Amino acid sequence: MAHPTRPTPPRKVVTRLVDGGICAYDLDAGDVGVLSPTATWRPSPGDDVVEYAVSADLQRACYTTFDAAVCLTAGGVEIWRSQFEPRSGHKMGHRPGCVLSLDGSTVWVYRPDVMAGRDRPDQWAALDAGTGAVIAQTDLRTVGHGGEQLPHPTDDHVLLDVGEGQDGSVVYRASLVEGRMELVRYPWDDRCLIGLSPDGSHFMTVAHDQTDVALHTYPDGEVTFALSVDAFGHDPDEIYVEWSGGYLSADTVVVSLMGETEDEQEWSRHYTVDVHSGRIHGQFDARTDNPYDIRPLGDRSWLTTDTSGHPIRWTGA
Repeated sequence: MAHPTRPTPPRKVVTRLVDGGICAYDLDAGDVGVLSPTATWRPSPGDDVVEYAVSADLQRACYTTFDAAVCLTAGGVEIWRSQFEPRSGHKMGHRPGCVLSLDGSTVWVYRPDVMAGRDRPDQWAALDAGTGAVIAQTDLRTVGHGGEQLPHPTDDHVLLDVGEGQDGSVVYRASLVEGRMELVRYPWDDRCLIGLSPDGSHFMTVAHDQTDVALHTYPDGEVTFALSVDAFGHDPDEIYVEWSGGYLSADTVVVSLMGETEDEQEWSRHYTVDVHSGRIHGQFDARTDNPYDIRPLGDRSWLTTDTSGHPIRWTGA
């Protein structure tokens, strides 16, 4: 009897904006050290790129400006532009974002329209990646400055974390069902989404007030464990958990802590934690002093940034 073939997982690609170009790096090549881009796109003339994404097959790149979402072919030709109307008179306080679905068919766009001064609610839209046509769109009950979007690695859902500044952070989950968006809001406004596990079975958050880190089951969001600052041996009145880190592997997360020396110099330390037991393994050398310049990749490797702007891939944790 013939066995059904499993679909080939999409190529693992990361992106960086270097010297004005959207660069894509093929992580499946296995290279370590400073990575060279596999493909590069030049945004259309005059565009100020805010956020950007590249399809796993490297056939298109999408990006947002303050007033539009734009899509380019592999050859760099603009194939569509979805304008955000009316144009915003503000260049600060709002960062429209985009991400491509794993199969490359859909561009998910978060629009912080309230802060952009468009006199309408924030929007989350799913656009056809080939044409830019709106597949589904919904109003959000947020007043966000920007949003972090994470496609789920094994299903067709996307998670969105809307940062509302001092008012907290709201996390949504959505998918497309028969041409409409099915939207779920998680029941909190005080946790920031950090990362999804490689198999998608759980996710990591940090408290908005930076007092603890927690792991949650997916999709329901139930907390499996939470670790406060004092669990790492630090004074919670002086040290805080940074909104960074993520899944180093299926079994290990990286947690970042920040503090200040007596002469008010900031410092950061990274720790690895077992995702099943919550046991803290110990300190982790991330090869960077910047807690936001570390991107765990889920395969026991991680990225930092070279002085050139290109990523450095490290292994052997």
